[in-house]
Amino acid sequence: MLDQITPVLLTFNEEANIGRSLEHLRWARDIVIVDSGSVDRTVDIARSVPQVRVFVRTFDSHSNQWNFATRETGITSEWILALDADYMASDAVIEEISNLDSAASINGYSAAFTYCVSGVPLRGSLYPPVTVLFRRTKGMFYQDGHTQRLTLDGTSAMLRNKLLHDDRKSLSHWLAAQDRYMRLEAANIVTRAWSELSAADRIRRLALLAPFAVFANCYFLKRGCLDGSAGLYYALQRTLSEALLALRILELRVNALNCGPSNNAS
Repeated sequence: MLDQITPVLLTFNEEANIGRSLEHLRWARDIVIVDSGSVDRTVDIARSVPQVRVFVRTFDSHSNQWNFATRETGITSEWILALDADYMASDAVIEEISNLDSAASINGYSAAFTYCVSGVPLRGSLYPPVTVLFRRTKGMFYQDGHTQRLTLDGTSAMLRNKLLHDDRKSLSHWLAAQDRYMRLEAANIVTRAWSELSAADRIRRLALLAPFAVFANCYFLKRGCLDGSAGLYYALQRTLSEALLALRILELRVNALNCGPSNNAS
């Protein structure tokens, strides 16, 4: 089945990751990368791999980038393997995919992840399963908060083996990205009706409990306390992310109060 699959990746300043990700995709005859205007060595590294075709598109949203990448780059294969630049497809995952029956009625496959901190695999994480393999004509991306989701036409299944999530970019890069993401996520949570929110987003909308709950979950329930410094790093990283989201939600509320009728009347 591998000859029926085109790996697709989005990139933006991913020189710390893209080479390792592409190394696991040497089997592919065609690899599509849509870059959002990287100013580091991402594009040079990508173009050093013969099978890679690089497209540069100004970023407007994750969903638009993905829909462009999967529908407007001349891909002719039946299947797409949609990967972030920090996803690593292990040999076990590739072997499992190669043995899938492409004639089956299944139109997509999701994968769970082993989350890594600087190459150290964690026992558990909050990273959810993602639909990574799907028939090209059966999937469409839409924007949900700061990220994209895939709408799949038809049935899906779960891969047995896990992908690796191993982001080697700097903490400073992560902090800047999280602030951008949490601005979008806060707006999404605040503007949606309470009935439309998931249980997790309802807790986040309260802007108090989520950071503490996330630390307890990551460090104790997900057994990060057994992963040494890497486990503590991850727990604090996720806690800080939730704290940023809480601050952005509170900022929206405070700004709304300051722009209220009572202030305008004066």
